[in-house]
Amino acid sequence: MFDFSLLISSFPRLLAALPVTLELFAAIVVVGLIVGVPAALVGLSSSRILSGSVKFYIGAFRGTPALVQLFFLYYGFGQFSFIRHSVVWPLLRDPFTCAVIALGLNSGAYTARILMGALSAVPKGIVEAAEALGLSRASILSRVKAPIAIRIALPAYANETILNLKATSLASTVTIMELTGTSKLLVSETYAPYEIFVGAGLVYLAMTFVLSHAFRIIELNIARRTGKNADVVKPRKPKQPAMSKSSDSGDTHAA
Repeated sequence: MFDFSLLISSFPRLLAALPVTLELFAAIVVVGLIVGVPAALVGLSSSRILSGSVKFYIGAFRGTPALVQLFFLYYGFGQFSFIRHSVVWPLLRDPFTCAVIALGLNSGAYTARILMGALSAVPKGIVEAAEALGLSRASILSRVKAPIAIRIALPAYANETILNLKATSLASTVTIMELTGTSKLLVSETYAPYEIFVGAGLVYLAMTFVLSHAFRIIELNIARRTGKNADVVKPRKPKQPAMSKSSDSGDTHAA
C-alpha cells in the first residue's frame, strides 16, 4: 500500500539535493553553449575539413548514449597511465567535473545541430538584401541572421535544455549525490522505492514545468519584439465605383 506519510517525509531530503542538481544543470548548459555556438558556425563554413570535423563530432555524440560517454570519460581515461600522470588528471578524477564535461559535450553536439539548422533556415532573400546594403559578414551574422535564427531555434533549444535537466540524473552513476543519487540512498534506507521515486519524479516535474514556462515567456517576448505576433493593420482596398447603366442610353456611368 502506498505510504503518503513516507512520501511527504522524504521531500526535505530530496529538496536538499536540489542545489547540486541545479549547479550541475547550469554547468552543462553553459558548456553546451560554449561548445555548440562555435561548432555551429564552423559547421557551416566553406572549409570541408572544418565542417566535416564538426559533423563527425555531432554524429559521434548524437549517435552514442550519454551514459556511455560519461562512463568512458570517468572510468575509461583512468586506465591510461599517461593520463593519470598528466595535468588533466585532477579534473578527470573528479566525478562532478567529468559529468559536466561529458554531458556538456553531449549537449554541445545537439545545440550545434539545432543552431546549424536555424541559421540555414534564414531566408536567403534577407541575407542578399543585407549584402546589397554593403554590410560585412560579421554584421550580417550578428544583426540579421542571428536574431532570426534564435527565434527559429528557441523551441528546439528549449526541449534540449529540458533534456539536459533530466540528464543530470545520470550523474548519480558516478557517485554524485544529486536528486536521483539521493533518491537511491533513501531507497536503500527505507526499502520503499515506489514512494521515494514518486517524490523524486514530482520534483523533476515541477522543475520541468517552471523551465518550460520560462522558455515560453522568452519566446513570447522575442516574438513581440520582432513583431511576429504584432497586429498588422491591413490597408483598405479602394472601393471600386459602382457601375450603372443609363436607362436612356446604353452607356455605362460610375455611380
